[in-house]
Amino acid sequence: MRRRPVQQRSTERVTRMLDACAELLDEVGYTKLTTTLIANRADVAIGSVYQFFGDKRAVVRALGMRHLEVFFESLATHIAQRQPAHWWDLVDIAIDEYIAMHRSEPGFRTTHFGDAVDINLLDDSRTNNDVLTDRIERLLDEHFNIGSPRGLDMALTVAVETADALIKLAFRRDPDGDPALLAEAKKIIRQYLATYVQDRDS
Repeated sequence: MRRRPVQQRSTERVTRMLDACAELLDEVGYTKLTTTLIANRADVAIGSVYQFFGDKRAVVRALGMRHLEVFFESLATHIAQRQPAHWWDLVDIAIDEYIAMHRSEPGFRTTHFGDAVDINLLDDSRTNNDVLTDRIERLLDEHFNIGSPRGLDMALTVAVETADALIKLAFRRDPDGDPALLAEAKKIIRQYLATYVQDRDS
């Protein structure tokens, strides 16, 4: 962002812009998205958009960051509610939340964490999935003290990329997510990660 909103009025305008961006991404896609469309949908002057964002890519990047925060805030809530007993329960919760965002979070199914725009949208030096992987690894270590066994970083990268691809496929096949494919994705990820962290679930 060019600048951060300070006053409540500015914060509300930026929120409306991001909400408008999310809706428009689902309706017209990234290619046809424009800052003018965002301004009109958010009911703000085009100058207000450029006050905070350099272009439509910057708006989508901010939306991707918001999606990331929504994902991990919701994940934290569900972890607190369900109190996972094993590491694979936490992984299941993460996959369930990723699936839920496809169903309910405007703009997410179209861009995810920004992949449709740029795989390095969240961080110039890492892919969007690498950012996600890093935070999931920290969660696993925080709750289950899994440490960093040899090969875990690569294993989590493979797991996230695989889950991402299978979940996208499930939603291409069925607007609500093909249940058989989603169940298979969870089974594959659990069995694969078990070879790296099976003795670290306490």
